[in-house]
Amino acid sequence: MQLIVHGRNIEITDWIRQYIEKKVGKLERYLPQVQDINAELTYNATRAASDRYTAQLTMWVNGQILRAEESTGDIFASIDAAVDKMYRQIRRLKGRRYKSKRRAAAAASAEAEMAATLVEEIAGEEEEEEVRHIVRRKQFTLQPMDEEEAIEQMELLGHDFFVFFNPDTDSVNILYRRKDGHYGLLQPLLA
Repeated sequence: MQLIVHGRNIEITDWIRQYIEKKVGKLERYLPQVQDINAELTYNATRAASDRYTAQLTMWVNGQILRAEESTGDIFASIDAAVDKMYRQIRRLKGRRYKSKRRAAAAASAEAEMAATLVEEIAGEEEEEEVRHIVRRKQFTLQPMDEEEAIEQMELLGHDFFVFFNPDTDSVNILYRRKDGHYGLLQPLLA
């Protein structure tokens, strides 16, 4: 791990550098794959007295960047607060990784159980074909309109498709939104 300490409007004394190394060194225990840590300390005389010292920590871990910034009236309190914030970010980062591994393992075991249950059901029973039913019927009046009006009407309704009577072709057309954002037009023909 490489620790770089910068100071803006503040002199970085050996005492401050050792304090940062001690505090940030503890972070390495939780993430041993840390590549670089950059600590920037700033003194701003124009701010309120309670926000004069700012500590900003930036950490690079396997291509991800973690960043924490805190401002207080004391440089050491700012460092402590920034390190605490970084601890929380590390906990979230590691928690996400652990939870996703747990979820993947749970999903794999659930899939295995479900597959075993399916095999048992298929072997134990005769194959039954699932009968699908129409659960809703809807009637509507076809309005004669051209393609541009149909696009406008479909957008106003917020639908992915629209059925209309096209007087130019003297037939019922179906307008639909494609995945690429453009539109498609179905023009059915009677056989």
